[in-house]
Amino acid sequence: MARARAVVIGAGVGGLATAAGLCAAGWDVTVFERAASLEPVGAALGLAPNGLRALDTFGAGDGLRAMAVPQEVGIRRADGRWLVRSSTGQMIADRFGDSIILVPRVALIDALSGRVPAGTISLSTSVTSVKPGDAATRATVVTSAGELEADLVVAADGISSATRAALFPGHPGLRYAGFTAWRLLTGPVTGEVLMAESWGRGTVFGTMPLADGRVYCYAAAPAVAGAHAADTELAELTRRFGGWHEPIPGLLASANPEAVLRHDAAELAEPLSSYHLGRVALLGDAAHPMTPNLGQGGCQALEDAAVISRLAAGTEPGSVPEMLAGYTAVRLPRANSVVRWSRRAGITATWSSPLAVALRDNLARVAGKLPPGVTTRSLVPIYGWQPPGAA
Repeated sequence: MARARAVVIGAGVGGLATAAGLCAAGWDVTVFERAASLEPVGAALGLAPNGLRALDTFGAGDGLRAMAVPQEVGIRRADGRWLVRSSTGQMIADRFGDSIILVPRVALIDALSGRVPAGTISLSTSVTSVKPGDAATRATVVTSAGELEADLVVAADGISSATRAALFPGHPGLRYAGFTAWRLLTGPVTGEVLMAESWGRGTVFGTMPLADGRVYCYAAAPAVAGAHAADTELAELTRRFGGWHEPIPGLLASANPEAVLRHDAAELAEPLSSYHLGRVALLGDAAHPMTPNLGQGGCQALEDAAVISRLAAGTEPGSVPEMLAGYTAVRLPRANSVVRWSRRAGITATWSSPLAVALRDNLARVAGKLPPGVTTRSLVPIYGWQPPGAA
């Protein structure tokens, strides 16, 4: 008997995780990726306990845990004064089994692609249209290399998902969140760099050290949508943050201008009513794009992939639409809740009026004095997630 066939659109983190999970579940999988290689877009990615738990469903968690760096974490003002400084990383590990770890995005891509059989990924192949099918009819995927039918299609085609637009043509789509985000990886640095976030008036700069001595930096500031620096984005970061406390000026001075990425933060103007239609499921940023303030975008994509993979195991081809209804029922309220958390965090971090900034900083100081159990309890709704079927 022929195996059930799945098509995955996009070979990013969510798409590769889904492909790995479906292959392990016995599906015949083809991944279409329009890029010519699997070179990852992005510098690094934070994996919280829920993301690592999702990776465990694909057997990829432990290899990435080996990259963990013991961290003291905190929040500072632009002048360097600490608002919060604590061992929250260890408290998170004690409560949830893992701390938050930072890995180069290429390491995550390699870990997932290594669990996808050779010949599964079709590079330099664009998907031009998808017909979702129904319980009686398979989905149809039209690509630059030809057309094929599938029992299941998983669209992991990113924040500007063409599949989402085709499935839900009346949806208003993306809206600008009001600020731009920058990301970069420095070369190996000497001296201690803490996992910390520094807050200014409407601006944020974060540092996260990697196990190999490099430092992942991210920044956010209000900006006109679609704007770019007249010279280089590194020069723009230096103008905005070069006068802040060390090590920020030193990190910027040592950075490669070509290593700086800039993207406007965006989310959906309104949540989708469903994450599937017929035999097609949306995953990750295609389903629930969110602001980067909680560092949960990649983790939520991995959760999506874990749920689809678990639900697909043992599902007959004719039952795929029913299975995807279960996927929406499980994932939509969960992911939309995290989207709202991230939006609230972004609004607070980018307050710019002097009164609002003073209030925000005082609230951070108070939060830093709370008992450890209070802090970790507040994270349970996000970090306490378990894959389907887990104890």
